[in-house]
Amino acid sequence: MERALMPRVCRALELLRWPCGLRHRSTREQPPPAAGRAEEGPPASLPRSPGAHPGSGGSWGTPRGHPRAGHRGAGRGSATGRELWLSQLDEFPRARKGMERKPLRLERTKGSEILFGVGPCSLALSQARRDLFRLFLKQSSSRRPVMSEFVLQATARGVPVLHVQRRELDELCRGQVHQGVCLEATPLRFKSLEDAGTPCLGGEASGDRQVIWLVLEQIQDPMNLGALLRSAYFLGVDRVVTSHRNSCPLTPIVSKASAGAVEVFDVYSTDDLQSFLKAKTAEGWEVVGTVSKPEDVEDVPVISCLEFQWDKPLIVVIGSEGEGLSLETQLLCHRMLAIPPGRALHPGIDSLNVSVATGILLHSICSQKRRHGD
Repeated sequence: MERALMPRVCRALELLRWPCGLRHRSTREQPPPAAGRAEEGPPASLPRSPGAHPGSGGSWGTPRGHPRAGHRGAGRGSATGRELWLSQLDEFPRARKGMERKPLRLERTKGSEILFGVGPCSLALSQARRDLFRLFLKQSSSRRPVMSEFVLQATARGVPVLHVQRRELDELCRGQVHQGVCLEATPLRFKSLEDAGTPCLGGEASGDRQVIWLVLEQIQDPMNLGALLRSAYFLGVDRVVTSHRNSCPLTPIVSKASAGAVEVFDVYSTDDLQSFLKAKTAEGWEVVGTVSKPEDVEDVPVISCLEFQWDKPLIVVIGSEGEGLSLETQLLCHRMLAIPPGRALHPGIDSLNVSVATGILLHSICSQKRRHGD
């Protein structure tokens, strides 16, 4: 195959060299000829092509096989000449690309998924909440201290380590930002509230009445879910519960967006969100919802998150990205919280991303929890 390509390669290189040199010479300013001297012509060995004029950038010694000036469709500025040159030149990269080694096809273990990124992979190795199959590291990054730590973690867990090229990692995680590391493992599942033995006021809340749970209704974007879990973990939320129906599962993208928080923070799920909220209300918990436009809420009082005070176990309910809380869930809330804007807002940009809004609300609420604990 290489022998068959060589004539095309030489042809492409020859054509590439001819117009570049000609173009550069024609664009440079030449000093005017000295008085009394005739303008220099072409060298004796390179006769001037017919129709070429001194100083016009004409053809001096056109390369063999290229259309000469004066022929129809030829010349430096003609479209036909440029197309011929580009078409010949373009064959070389395509042929060369076909000779390149294709990425290694790595067979996945049945029922596994690929975690990617330093945070998720490191925490998954250290927490042992998943079954782990293989660790993939980028070849050229083996000298980085963090990669050496990965090798030690994997060795301690008995996980095989494979050093592969970057394109293999790209293929494993489907083009996501992997930071040079991927981990093959079993998926994480939501925990069931029934199996967890949900505590009532006499249990978890007896020693500390400042208990806060975050409930998510139909959050579907994995990036939003990951960001929500990261904020909840950082700000001190005691438990996260999500509706099982129409909600995003705990995918590797969720783990990456949470910076690995999902690897250390249990996430619970319920099949019947309304019944769950009714049961917690009966146990003495306060349920508050969230809303971006207070005028859209009826039959439930709306207050600013800056004015909200709480002194009993609390559930904060967050609605979906596009629709917010369902009407059935709104009617189960004791109050609705809103974030006051800092200016008059234009239509269409009068709300916040759900993960950003949740971070603001949780910071406002959880800061009271910390003050009460001091």
